[in-house]
Amino acid sequence: MTAGTRQAPPGPAHPADEVFLGFTRALRSAGLRVTHDRATGFVQAATLVGAGDAQAVFRAGRATLCSSPDDLERYAHVFEAWFGARERLPRSIPSEKPRQLRSPLPVGEGGEAGGEDTPETIQAAASDAEVLSRRDVATLRPDEKALLDAMIRALRPRMPQRRATRRTPWRRGEVDLHRTLRTTLRRMGEPARVEHRRRGTAPRRVVLLVDVSASMKPYADALLRLCHLLARSGEQGRRRVEVFTLGTRLTRVTDAMRTADPERALVRAGEQVPDWSGGTRLGETLGAFLDRWGARGMARGAVVVVFSDGWERGDAVELGEQMQRLQRLARRVVWVNPHRGKDGYEPVQQGIAAALPHCDDFVAGHSLQAFDEVLEVIGRA
Repeated sequence: MTAGTRQAPPGPAHPADEVFLGFTRALRSAGLRVTHDRATGFVQAATLVGAGDAQAVFRAGRATLCSSPDDLERYAHVFEAWFGARERLPRSIPSEKPRQLRSPLPVGEGGEAGGEDTPETIQAAASDAEVLSRRDVATLRPDEKALLDAMIRALRPRMPQRRATRRTPWRRGEVDLHRTLRTTLRRMGEPARVEHRRRGTAPRRVVLLVDVSASMKPYADALLRLCHLLARSGEQGRRRVEVFTLGTRLTRVTDAMRTADPERALVRAGEQVPDWSGGTRLGETLGAFLDRWGARGMARGAVVVVFSDGWERGDAVELGEQMQRLQRLARRVVWVNPHRGKDGYEPVQQGIAAALPHCDDFVAGHSLQAFDEVLEVIGRA
């Protein structure tokens, strides 16, 4: 595959230009000053040298994207992390990299990666991605966080389905009398084949409520990226995904989450949310959601997902009452707690203890693997 190829390969791989531009965004997230001109120059250079040559792509990026010697180490880290997860693009940093550079994840004995795509290198890259998928989001370095963002975008959510009210033509099923009669009349009363119909399926609404209080700050960015992925998937299902943030107040950020680029989506959401890293009043904000949106139809028959650690500064009894209201309206209530997957965790806080009796699922939300499980729970709801 070359960088000039525009046809997307089968499976989860991306066109080369899209992957290269994603790499420049990952470098920007890691702290490098990558301008639009530098990103364009890198894509052009990578096109000339070919995407299959790891050494040439590494050199092209180092020449076009690094503005000072201080950028070299971070550039090497992000290069190894980003391309290590790709199947049809360079997998490893060339062997000529400086010896003092360390990979953000262990790549083999001695911490050095080979310059060729040997089976050992490929296996090590896959192992690195698997290790990262199990890591706690709150403990990642900036370069690892950049790779995690790319891995979140690579997830493929499956939207929950419900039985549609309208019936559609089908090969078998109940007899469609009207269509059968019309077919017979078109044949001037001659016997015609019997037409059938069935009830199809339609996407079920999904409502995402994300706690953005101070206690959730280490996880808020990754959770919002997951919400962005679901919101964009919902675009194909007639906008059946709604996103709200919870803190000291309720904020609807659905329009921001529908922005195609995840970085711009988070910026737009940040401009709309006035209570980032503030307090937590889950009972009040859930009540506001149910009064204004949920009881009027948004939560009826929907899959409602609450991303929160359950720390409640308000009245825990009120939180329990609002969760009870929510459970009566929703098809399924899923509570995602970042601390759920940690050893020794017990849901003994007043807030989470009051909410759990009214939840259908209580799942972890601290790693990429946990995010994948969350998507699976939503898909089968």
